[in-house]
Amino acid sequence: MLPNEPWSEPRAAGIIADHLHLEGATLPILHALQETFGYVDEGAVPLIADALNLSRAEIHGCITFYHDFRRAPSGKHQVKLCRAEACQAMGSDALHAQILSRLGIDWHGTTSDGQVTVEPVYCLGLCANGPGALIDDEPLARLTADSLESALSEVKS
Repeated sequence: MLPNEPWSEPRAAGIIADHLHLEGATLPILHALQETFGYVDEGAVPLIADALNLSRAEIHGCITFYHDFRRAPSGKHQVKLCRAEACQAMGSDALHAQILSRLGIDWHGTTSDGQVTVEPVYCLGLCANGPGALIDDEPLARLTADSLESALSEVKS
């Protein structure tokens, strides 16, 4: 995973300009901003709205509707915990509460050291081996709090 650039309004304006020609440019612009900066900064909202002749509320609505868009920088490592029914049947709700408690954060939160951000997802396709998770896009099946801790220790080293 490559490090993201720091937020820059001029850089964001250039990214927006590069995508204006696309039909339905809002989502491609948001994806490009997040790919560049790691999140969609609040300062991008008026830039996108002005460029696309949309309201700021419409842009904000797109950002908040789609779960993959972040409004703040995320941790160095991304943990996505499956919240789908198959994982719930395997005890994921209690497990998630334990994991979040150990990390000292809530859903969409980042640990105080900036190392880990935890996001909920709905179905990773690991249903037969739940509870499932992704750590930096690598699947982890039959998840336990200890196996997650071990996997995080491994990626941090």
